[in-house]
Amino acid sequence: MSNGFLKGTRYRQRLYRAAVATLVTTSSLVSQSWWLTQTAQAQTQAYCQFSNAAIAEKENLRVSALKGNADSGKRYKALLKQHADYLRQCRDRTWPNTQAIWLRLYPCDVREGAIDEILDRIVNRGYNQVYVEVFFDGQTLLPVSENPTPWPSVIRTPGSENVDLLAQAIQKGHERGLRVYAWMYTMNFGYSYAQRYDRQGILARNGRGETSLSFVKDGSQAFVDPYSQQAKTDYYQLVQAIAKRRPDGILFDYIRYPRGSGSDSVVTKVQDLWIYGEAAQKALYDRALNNKGRELIARYIRQGSISDGDIAAVNQLYPNEGPALWQGRTPSPTETVATLKWQLWQLSVAHAAQGVIDFLSLATLPAQRSGIKAGAVFFPDGNQGVGRGGYDSRLQPWDRFPGSIEWHPMSYGVCGNSNTSCIESLVKRVADRAPSNTQVIPALAGTWGRPVSNRPSLEAQMQAIRRVAPQINSVSHFAYSWQDPQSDRDRKFCQIQ
Repeated sequence: MSNGFLKGTRYRQRLYRAAVATLVTTSSLVSQSWWLTQTAQAQTQAYCQFSNAAIAEKENLRVSALKGNADSGKRYKALLKQHADYLRQCRDRTWPNTQAIWLRLYPCDVREGAIDEILDRIVNRGYNQVYVEVFFDGQTLLPVSENPTPWPSVIRTPGSENVDLLAQAIQKGHERGLRVYAWMYTMNFGYSYAQRYDRQGILARNGRGETSLSFVKDGSQAFVDPYSQQAKTDYYQLVQAIAKRRPDGILFDYIRYPRGSGSDSVVTKVQDLWIYGEAAQKALYDRALNNKGRELIARYIRQGSISDGDIAAVNQLYPNEGPALWQGRTPSPTETVATLKWQLWQLSVAHAAQGVIDFLSLATLPAQRSGIKAGAVFFPDGNQGVGRGGYDSRLQPWDRFPGSIEWHPMSYGVCGNSNTSCIESLVKRVADRAPSNTQVIPALAGTWGRPVSNRPSLEAQMQAIRRVAPQINSVSHFAYSWQDPQSDRDRKFCQIQ
């Protein structure tokens, strides 16, 4: 060979090596994406979780970008998109297609890069949906500068008045291929609300004059009278403000009455019902269709029962009226006092339950008017009768919730580290009662890879659900704090500098 040819060959080799080096430097993310996809598919195909190498690479780039490295910032953004693409493809071909996690944010999450780190951890575990808690314990995630509600903002640190963590979570979540829902308490307005002098008459009350502040042991739950116009107005305004952030959905939790302990967990008499607030009582009396009906309802609520003497007195008060009437009642010429008492009991229970249904309907309106999905979070056993004529004190009539919204049954059964039967029964109970087009998304409590709190691993629970209700294709996991307790503690108790 001639020297010219050898020199040309060496030159071409140098060019080749330079081209390869350039390709590795500028397009390394492409090759990494291919390698990541193959590795992740091989190692965690069932759950779309990312490999340790991919997680470490992304975290290193995030930290480097946070320190001001512009090149790392570009590579980090590119890798986020690649992970989002992989996650979408994986979830499209993997059961369940939607895998969500529940998340609470804290004041310390205003720190630069904090939301990025949290959402990266969520994506790393194969989740493609996150439920961010935006109203809880009498606080809202709305920024101080844009909070038109009676509740204080979660973020009250001086200098953070304009920080909108929900808006950040939505934007950054979408960058990662996450759908971001807002998750809200509903009828539980929180301790801070109950302390307002101008809201005292809005709380739900039972026939013993109690509110949930004294009825529930933790002393922090403030359930409102769902018939209160002020409560409706306050809550509607809150949901409107949340909807302006354009989350992918809004989930409504605590759509019920408080649950007591022991015998107080069952309502067996009218005084147990949370219908003694001023608004609830008026609405109940207004269900009467004549004066006799109204007077009998009033006596029953006041006394807890009625007698032959009450019926005679009512007949004497309104001698020109026929039988006592109220909504849903068809009188019979042979009915007894016992029959009337039973009918009044059923009316009172139905009235309490209808308050829950009506409040949910109002709560979902701002979301639906904005084209945002709405969902109801409930206990599958919260609507059950107990014994002869008794009911679960939560009176959560989820089987009458609209089938057009998502149903999120909290399937938190505790039946042993290796037993899923009670969890299966809760999910199946809801699946069997749901309208045909209703999306049922069970919420499971637990951790990956091991049992916790007398519950099997999340994998075992999901496999069980797939067996008993194969039509279900979405699940959620409660909660981020269970999956990553150290991260949650660090964020909850950190000191903002």
